[in-house]
Formats: sequence, structure tokens, C-alpha cells
Amino acid sequence: MKYLHTMVRVTNLETSLDFYCNKLGLKEITRKDIPAGRFTLVFLAAPGDEDAQVELTYNWDPEPYPEGRNFGHLAYRVSNIYETCERLSKAGVTINRPPRDGYMAFVRSPDGISVELLQEGGPLEPREPWASMASVGSW
Repeated sequence: MKYLHTMVRVTNLETSLDFYCNKLGLKEITRKDIPAGRFTLVFLAAPGDEDAQVELTYNWDPEPYPEGRNFGHLAYRVSNIYETCERLSKAGVTINRPPRDGYMAFVRSPDGISVELLQEGGPLEPREPWASMASVGSW
């Protein structure tokens, strides 16, 4: 397992970039505009530590973020998403967003923190029971 990033929702991208980059000293690694989803993702890291990133998510349509809603999720890359989800499920962890696509799944910690699991190297072939499993709750 490898730590990837922590996602934080921001209400003003330029103000947030000023804080994280100009004031805190992080640098922008990548930026992705997703017109279909109406959001922008900006990945930041401390100079020399690009493996530990912060993902700023800016939703183009304004929305309030009640306390805690602006924090998104932790993300980890795993060597086999199906085996990881099977092990978690057997341990009593609810798979909130099953890896239907062979690439991404979400679970929650006991305190409700979302944890994103991403398949290393790209998606695996879809496999049952995951391919037809419905999402549960929110993530």
C-alpha cells in the first residue's frame, strides 16, 4: 500500500493556491479541469516530497461546506483492489463504493473518514461480485 493524497474542498481556488503555495510553500504538481463534472483538481506537494500530495477540489458551482464537509478523503494505491476489498469486507468493513470498474473503491473509517483505494497500474478486469455490487451510503 502507498499513501497518495488527502483531498480538501476549497471555495476559492485562487485564494487557496495563494495560501498553500505562496504562503505555506507547497508547489503545484498537476491541474485537471473536469468540465463534465464542473470541478477542478489541483495537486500540491512540498518541494522534494512529491509523493505526499494535497488535492484541492474546486467545485465550479458554489456550495456551502458545513464543518468537516470541506475535508474529502485519504487515498491509497493498492496492489490488488479486489483482494484488498475482500480482506476489508471479511474484517467487517463496509465497502461504500465497490470497485465495479476494477480501479476505485471507497470505505469509511470508524469515525466516518472516507478512504479511497486506487488500483496500482490501472484498472483490473471487472469481476463479480464487485462488478454488479451497489454503492452503500456515502463516501
